[in-house]
Amino acid sequence: MKELHGVMAEVISLLRFQAQLGVDGYPKEILSALPKGARPLEEIEKDALRCEQCRLCETRNKVVFGAGDPNANLMLVGEAPGAEEDKQGVPFVGRAGVLLTKILKSIQFEREEVYIANVLKCRPPENRDPIPAEVEACEPFLIEQIATIKPKIICALGAHAARTLLKLGPSTSIGSLRGIIHNYQGVPLIATYHPAYLLRSPDKKRDTWEDVKFLRRLYERTMEQENS
Repeated sequence: MKELHGVMAEVISLLRFQAQLGVDGYPKEILSALPKGARPLEEIEKDALRCEQCRLCETRNKVVFGAGDPNANLMLVGEAPGAEEDKQGVPFVGRAGVLLTKILKSIQFEREEVYIANVLKCRPPENRDPIPAEVEACEPFLIEQIATIKPKIICALGAHAARTLLKLGPSTSIGSLRGIIHNYQGVPLIATYHPAYLLRSPDKKRDTWEDVKFLRRLYERTMEQENS
């Protein structure tokens, strides 16, 4: 697995470099180098639990892999675990997690019917922002999670998650990404504020309400198309 992880990390680095150059899409040569077929989540999680690809392994308490329905149509991706997540090994269980659960309920979703993960699987010290080396080391796990779950829609929670998934530069704001249907390898992706940010900036809750209503409409339209 270490060799596979290394190959995927190199591919991701190349994709980021190409994005900085303005290259749009994924070149066929790169796509052909990616591993074929999706592994079970349990297998991916075992590798994540013993990962030592970056220095966060030295300070983490628990790896926070992901939680929810492995066959979910909706997948939410955040930035990184916080203190409470690091204690329990489950994503979004702190104050931000309570708020996320309320947000989901407001658009008729239960946590158990979606899948929730983060870009980083280990908590950065003092909840600082992820650094590029950590994202590069951890993103292969997220890529595999998405490939296995095959969600119909992805919701990026916060700028870090959105920039990682969409291969955007560090200056891209979450405000510039809201209200747009983006494309993650053929999967519709929308972006909204991270619940932790909403706790610090409650004035953004109204904007988030508009975002999640948009998400619900997109979800219903997508599922109708799938079932027609």
